[in-house]
Amino acid sequence: MALTLRYHSPSPVPVEVEGIVPSVVREESLKRIEKLEVFHGNEKLPLGELFRVSGDPSDECMNFEGDLSGVHWIGAKMHGGSIRITGQAGRHVGSEMTAGNIAVEGDAGDWVGGELHGGTIHVRGRAGHLIGAAYRGSRRGMTGGSIFIDGSVGNEIGHTMRRGIVVVGGNAGDLAGFNMIAGTILVFGNVGIRHGAGMRRGTIGLLGDERPKLLPSFRRACRYRPNVTELVFRQLRHHGMQIPKKLESSEFDIYNGDLVTGGRGEIWVRG
Repeated sequence: MALTLRYHSPSPVPVEVEGIVPSVVREESLKRIEKLEVFHGNEKLPLGELFRVSGDPSDECMNFEGDLSGVHWIGAKMHGGSIRITGQAGRHVGSEMTAGNIAVEGDAGDWVGGELHGGTIHVRGRAGHLIGAAYRGSRRGMTGGSIFIDGSVGNEIGHTMRRGIVVVGGNAGDLAGFNMIAGTILVFGNVGIRHGAGMRRGTIGLLGDERPKLLPSFRRACRYRPNVTELVFRQLRHHGMQIPKKLESSEFDIYNGDLVTGGRGEIWVRG
């Protein structure tokens, strides 16, 4: 039976649970886990004052339950095991994690997978801004791993990402792939504006029904149907993403850019 942490004291004061990850608690007793400190605003409290702790931590599986929209940094810096979040989640789910799996059975806040290094995060609902992005002032964002969002997201997803893949089943806001170094971003819904601004390399797929308006610093290269798309879409379905069947036979217009920063990136748009 997995270790279960049920949040029983929702309040307007944010809670930060950074460091409460499977590898840290796997050899601890429930009483010891209850005494681990978390932040409640700027105050440190024992975990047991906010969460009801039960189950067995030894298999490196954790469940977070309750209204967790005000609970932040779940799974941050995690380096193995699995976490399942039932309900809403706050900011920084899986930020800086290096390995493992996180599943969110609801919506999540901003910074899902911020500066992710490895592992997989799957949000079954919506998510906020800056998915897989670099922190403000940082030189690079996500450097590996996979982030899957079934619903819609906000602005600046994949900001300064270096490696890995971000997949969005719904719509996205503005500036996807801003300052992107490399990696892959796929958005299957409609999008805002200024995508790929400052990108150096990498691939952005804007695959919604509405044709996006691209920056003038992107140049159309060609139209074709890459053989790799069928394989990619099959793998995404394996991860539970709902990919429209018609895309497998679609042609794509390929644009190179951002020419301001060398023009070695590419944006795919449905033909």
